[in-house]
Amino acid sequence: METLGGAEFAPQMTYLNTSTCGMLPRRTVEAVKLLADELAAGRPGGAGEWSAVTDVRQSFARLCGVDEARVAVGGSVSVHVGLIASSLHPGAEVLFPEGEYASVITPFTVRGDLKVRYAPLEQLADAVGPGTSMVAFSSVQSSDGRIADMPAIRAAAAAHGARTLVDASQSAGWLPLDAAAWDFTVTGAFKFLLCPRGVSFLTVTEEAQETLVPIHAGTFAAEDLWATTYGRIEELARSARRFDEPPAFLSYHGARESLALLEATGIDAVHAHDTALARRFRDGLTELGHRPVPGDSAIVAVPGLGDRVPGLAAAGVIVSERAGNLRAAFHLYNTAADVDWALDVLSG
Repeated sequence: METLGGAEFAPQMTYLNTSTCGMLPRRTVEAVKLLADELAAGRPGGAGEWSAVTDVRQSFARLCGVDEARVAVGGSVSVHVGLIASSLHPGAEVLFPEGEYASVITPFTVRGDLKVRYAPLEQLADAVGPGTSMVAFSSVQSSDGRIADMPAIRAAAAAHGARTLVDASQSAGWLPLDAAAWDFTVTGAFKFLLCPRGVSFLTVTEEAQETLVPIHAGTFAAEDLWATTYGRIEELARSARRFDEPPAFLSYHGARESLALLEATGIDAVHAHDTALARRFRDGLTELGHRPVPGDSAIVAVPGLGDRVPGLAAAGVIVSERAGNLRAAFHLYNTAADVDWALDVLSG
């Protein structure tokens, strides 16, 4: 099985660590370098082009099946989650999976006036009750790659009138995402979306937009961009753009190229490629006597094997350790040879 990335990637090791940080395509690196060189020379147009931000917003909207008017951009998931957390009434109940990523949980818990509950991921839908105001969870768990039962959770939340928040940071880029089906989604783009760090996305339904106060609104939040540079902005953007953070232009110039590559490749093709490699790795691990977390995720975790990470790195295989698990993640630049080499090292 060959790479889907072609000449866009030039790994110097067996890189199976996309869950931590995705590799940057050549075109992305070139775009960042170009802008950096222009800035070093004294760029007349300032820090970057707003058109890059618009292109990135539109590209992400197409990738996740939502209208661009529902997409806000930013720099980190925790800021988006903090905006959502600030909208809840005191005493509101928020339900999380056990072991959920800290950036999804902490913006709610630091308020101190919300009720929080936890349930095993597999029982999350059953745990939604009439008192639940919001269900917040990752579509794919960071620690072990388990995929949430999205239809069941959505149905349970709808039955009880609870809003939904999905963190797609570990799935967007390989697992098809229907962002329009959720009140909120948040996505860090530096993993499977292959963007430089400093790019993130928030999607918000039109109804849910009415519940949020754009507490960090700045110049870019105006309906008429650049019309209000000084003084109070009288009219905020009528779309989700009013929830934008000021963009990091170097990152967004690069992100435009990364998302264009993923659009050209196709998420369905990436999904088939990534999950086939992950299955090959799981099968090989099982033959070696290990017990990987079952499933059909592009992320493979092996409980109790996290101590092998340094040895794998010494052999040129880059994976990570999370919650005691050895965690490997497969993406479009990986091949069957990468899988086989990692298994060879583990068998030694």
